[in-house]
Amino acid sequence: MASGWGIDGSKGRCYDFWIDFSDCMSRCREPKDCSLLREDYLECLHHTKEFQRRNRIYKEEQRKLRAAEREAKEGKHVDTAHA
Repeated sequence: MASGWGIDGSKGRCYDFWIDFSDCMSRCREPKDCSLLREDYLECLHHTKEFQRRNRIYKEEQRKLRAAEREAKEGKHVDTAHA
């Protein structure tokens, strides 16, 4: 991960994040001073925030689809009752 080498022999995709975090840790007074850089590095490695956002978007889309289906069924039910 932090070696700097990517899977194809080039620079790793998260290496720049690692360098920033590592530099910060070497010159900071408290580790919490580098928490945002650590967060960026871990996000680059694992994409947890990205996946959480995708899941929230997907769930909201599904909720809207279910609501539209419910409304369509209720609308049809009302129309057939009046016909």
